[in-house]
Amino acid sequence: MSLLEVEDLTVAYGPIAAVRGVGLSVAAGEIVAVLGANGAGKSTTLQAITGLLPARRGRVAFDGQPVSGRPAEQIVRLGMTLVPEGRRVFAAMTVEENLRIGGAIRRGRADAARTRDEMLALFPILAARRHQAAGTLSGGEQQMLAIARALMSQPKLLLLDEPSLGLAPQVVEAIFDLLVELRRRGLTLLVVEQNVHMALEIADRAYVIAHGEVAMSGTARDLLASDEIERAYLGHA
Repeated sequence: MSLLEVEDLTVAYGPIAAVRGVGLSVAAGEIVAVLGANGAGKSTTLQAITGLLPARRGRVAFDGQPVSGRPAEQIVRLGMTLVPEGRRVFAAMTVEENLRIGGAIRRGRADAARTRDEMLALFPILAARRHQAAGTLSGGEQQMLAIARALMSQPKLLLLDEPSLGLAPQVVEAIFDLLVELRRRGLTLLVVEQNVHMALEIADRAYVIAHGEVAMSGTARDLLASDEIERAYLGHA
């Protein structure tokens, strides 16, 4: 059974359907990439899955439970957490305060503190900056903080929306290495990404969304070898 099952997901802004009949699945332990051009409907899909946008139609099931229509906070408590596009850290708060907010749904201070210490060990740069305002961090450091903050809720499934956006190439490599390490530690990941080649290099499978619909899907290896994916849907990445 898949950890995440999405069927016939349709999301509209007024009369305009931004996502039309999207279906996808993610098995436990996988990295699944969602690819597509700007405006294709990738971010809208993630936001609808995580309860941040209402769906007009469709079914979302997580870990065997229907979650369609549930509040976003309840979905986080079930074990599905989104790292949003643009990082959206709390700029005026310190690194440690951002992490505490990420762990706010946890029961017990000792448990949350233990996870915070694990995050600071996993992200040494955040440990060095723990008392620094998040808004003063570099873009790459803010992305690491956004990921660490999401991990504070101890998710089973981590969704990431454009984790490489606006980052220098060497920082992008570090972020993707981190995602591979998180999977090695047992986390399942669903990653929206425009960096086609890097996403397919770490993913098991991928879906290509074009004009709000799933246009292609398959193993990452097969899609990486395909000329059609760039020519038809993505442009040259």
